[in-house]
Amino acid sequence: MEIKDNTFSRQFETQFEGKLVAVEYSFQEKKIFLTKINLPDHFENDEFINDFLKDIMAIAEERKLKVVPIHPKIAAFFKKNPIYRELLPPGIRI
Repeated sequence: MEIKDNTFSRQFETQFEGKLVAVEYSFQEKKIFLTKINLPDHFENDEFINDFLKDIMAIAEERKLKVVPIHPKIAAFFKKNPIYRELLPPGIRI
């Protein structure tokens, strides 16, 4: 999956069946806050979203960032995938 980091729009972007799927973010110090998921209408492919979020976690690890999940779907992703809990900043439990 090819992910584009659109720093101008502050979102990670990818294409699914010709439509844009994006996760909005904001930075504060060494933390990235994942604030919103923008999906096409009637999008129900949870496996694709999980793969997209796994790739975003790999980017965060590579950049040595801590991840703060704001959006409920992203928080649920951390619950389902405990291996990524090490990316959470101290004091945040999900």
